[in-house]
Amino acid sequence: MSKKSLVIVESPTKAKTIKGFLAGSFKIISSMGHIIDLPKNKLGVDIERGFIPTYKVIKGREKIAQKIKKEAKDASKVFLATDPDREGEAIAWHIKNLVDVKDSKKEFLRVVFHEITKSAIKEAFSHPSSLDLRKVEAQQARRILDRIVGYFLSPFLWRKVCRGLSAGRVQSVALKFIVDREKEIQEFIPQKYYLLEAIFEREGLRFKARLVKEKNKKITLEDKEKAEEIKDLILGKEFLVSKVKKTVSLRKPQPPFITSSLQQEGFRQFKYSSSKTMLIAQRLYEGIEVKEEGLTGLITYMRTDSFHVSPLAKKQAKTFIEENYSKDYLAEKEYQFKSKGIIQAAHEAIRPTNIERVPEKIEESLSKEEFSLYSLIWKRFLACFMKEAQIENTQINLNFEDYTFLATGNRILFDGFLKIYPEKVKEEPLPDLKEGELLKCVEVKLQEKETQPPPRFNDASLVRTLEEKGIGRPSTYASIIYTLARRNYVRRQKGSFIPTDLGIKVTELLNEFFPNILDEKFTAKMEEALDYVEKGEILWVKVLEGFYPQFKENIESAEKKVKKTVELAGRICDKCGKEMVIRYSKKGKFISCSDYPRCKNAYPLTTGVKCPQCKEGELVERRNRRGQLFYGCSRFPKCRYTTSKLP
Repeated sequence: MSKKSLVIVESPTKAKTIKGFLAGSFKIISSMGHIIDLPKNKLGVDIERGFIPTYKVIKGREKIAQKIKKEAKDASKVFLATDPDREGEAIAWHIKNLVDVKDSKKEFLRVVFHEITKSAIKEAFSHPSSLDLRKVEAQQARRILDRIVGYFLSPFLWRKVCRGLSAGRVQSVALKFIVDREKEIQEFIPQKYYLLEAIFEREGLRFKARLVKEKNKKITLEDKEKAEEIKDLILGKEFLVSKVKKTVSLRKPQPPFITSSLQQEGFRQFKYSSSKTMLIAQRLYEGIEVKEEGLTGLITYMRTDSFHVSPLAKKQAKTFIEENYSKDYLAEKEYQFKSKGIIQAAHEAIRPTNIERVPEKIEESLSKEEFSLYSLIWKRFLACFMKEAQIENTQINLNFEDYTFLATGNRILFDGFLKIYPEKVKEEPLPDLKEGELLKCVEVKLQEKETQPPPRFNDASLVRTLEEKGIGRPSTYASIIYTLARRNYVRRQKGSFIPTDLGIKVTELLNEFFPNILDEKFTAKMEEALDYVEKGEILWVKVLEGFYPQFKENIESAEKKVKKTVELAGRICDKCGKEMVIRYSKKGKFISCSDYPRCKNAYPLTTGVKCPQCKEGELVERRNRRGQLFYGCSRFPKCRYTTSKLP
């Protein structure tokens, strides 16, 4: 009896989907992600001998490792079919090293595919390759960089702020963005101004025009008295139509989704966190049980920063548009979308694996969330091959004495790609006016406004900022945001991120003593260096050699200069009589005796609000395991009252 070939993938769902496409001569098993990594409780990197890493089977994955070794021993060939990115390449490399014993003649084949469909799997297994060691080295350099930062910086934070803290090379920069934005908001001083609108009517159509100029100079109304004077002056008066300008603009569709834009749009459209968007996309990629089709992948690989689309997918999209929307909707030529940075040309944008699989046709096979995200991906991809929308924009200047008012309007002449991918194009019709006409002002509206501070970051804006500044990579955005919330460095409020006291404290400390860690340009250069490692233009060790000496010097300097700071609570310990101080923990601030550990008296920092249930205790800030803020009674467990908002 001939031996079967072994196929190793990361997830059980992926294994199940692929099994349906391969003949019975293959056995498919899952590694459940990484099974080998640096040891958990020690550095695991020999810095003095050229940053040589020591890898171990991850605790809890021993049985999986044994199963892989056993199955590989009995297999004729081993196909490494992990994801087509650095992490996937590293997982495959570790598995090969685990199984490939000395003098073994076992054949290891790397299989790469960007969609889990029958045709893609058949093509990939017909043309296997070898491992890409450059990708492996780039992942290894990143992993060691992050390990060095975490191993030396986290204990420093334990000693200077509170135990249990941790710091990440990329997460710390993202946290700084959030902290700096919060400072801008706190320091912002709002300024009042007034918006003056004149209302006109022509042939039953009312429209508004806002004051924009005085004596042909731009005007901003900051004086209420002057605004009232102008309001009284123009009401009921006749205005001259001094200028009518009509232009037609072409709005082209946005590029197909890549990881960052999918996360941003997932938040804007559905308020999904980055992690949630990626979890849903993962399910769509790995396989959904579709009626009359079976288990199949609905989208291409969802961790990508490339706008590339395969020729076959382009042809199918164009044919679909012609057959379902007419040739008038097909773009005359393909749009060119420019990618940032160093892109893997073999990667594709995120697209449906089959454009004929219209969302509404498979809706009953999908959950509500899966349907929403799949529809978004399907529509965005198809829109890329449709004609631009034609929009007529109208600007009308209306003058009275020294004042110029501007009315703007638009209407869609041809919807083009907007037919399937609606964007915010609110049609605002204006009457057909001619220059030299006179119109009477029938109403005047005066609104008091205030300048607004910059908005807090949310999932969409933070991912966009990280991408624009070259911080992190597609596979890391969701984990960066998740980690910041889990460590209690930020909390969510109506979808936006607010830094906690702990997050601010950590950022201030790192900013003072580890400027490189929090320098966005330095971090972006490190990411770029890793890309060059993958291209084979830099040795991975050189990246580490360029980073470590300065980092080590900063650690040693900070250890000498920084003392654990304490903030007096203004209270005396009722057990020993010493000063009480405010300390930090992963759950927030609390009050503790300054003579700790000899005196362990401590209690939560109260809000000053009485517990509405027991009437004796006060409400204190607490956090659940997911880092979400809530308020509980200080007499817990005697009183178990909790609330998400202060009464």
